[in-house]
Amino acid sequence: MKRLVISLAAMCFAVSAQAGAIDKLNRFLDTTRTLRADFAQIVVAKNGKRPQQSVGVMMVSRPGKFRWQIDKPYNQLLVGDGEKIWMYDPDLRQVTVKKMDAALGSTPAALLVGGSTLEKNFTLRELGEREGMEWLEATPKSPDSGFEKLQVGFVGDDLKAMELFDNFGQVTSLVFSNVQRNPSLPAANFRFVPPVGADVIGE
Repeated sequence: MKRLVISLAAMCFAVSAQAGAIDKLNRFLDTTRTLRADFAQIVVAKNGKRPQQSVGVMMVSRPGKFRWQIDKPYNQLLVGDGEKIWMYDPDLRQVTVKKMDAALGSTPAALLVGGSTLEKNFTLRELGEREGMEWLEATPKSPDSGFEKLQVGFVGDDLKAMELFDNFGQVTSLVFSNVQRNPSLPAANFRFVPPVGADVIGE
């Protein structure tokens, strides 16, 4: 009988532990209207050679608006204004624009900027603890998402890391710092006007 009680207690503890990261993500999204964070990004190709490193700033205004700005080693800007997504490469002086619904869908950005469609677009699974973080895995339900899965790590109730596995074997790792929840963010951060002389490709 004692062994049975211990086994039941262990099972209850395991279920409780497994409820962590998904609950944290849902609570994080329920209580976050705006978000600002610095990020460090490492992209590793399938062959594992010469990882690409970059740093920048991420801003989110839920639902539907975000700004992803890479500052080093090169400048690149991605802006979602709620209707369209704009990607600007200053070196090429080229702007690519797509409709928000078509481009966002089951992308990693949809996890942070979407409304109440999280489990509509993703299958969520607990991964447990690793590297001092509680992790969950989000697998897109759409076959056209462009990536295989996304893993999200929390320290306490704070978003700390993401790992994106794309369909070509490439892994993008993100670590967030200086995370600010619900700061006042100027609306201009989520608007984009193509610079004069830039080539605009898309819709």
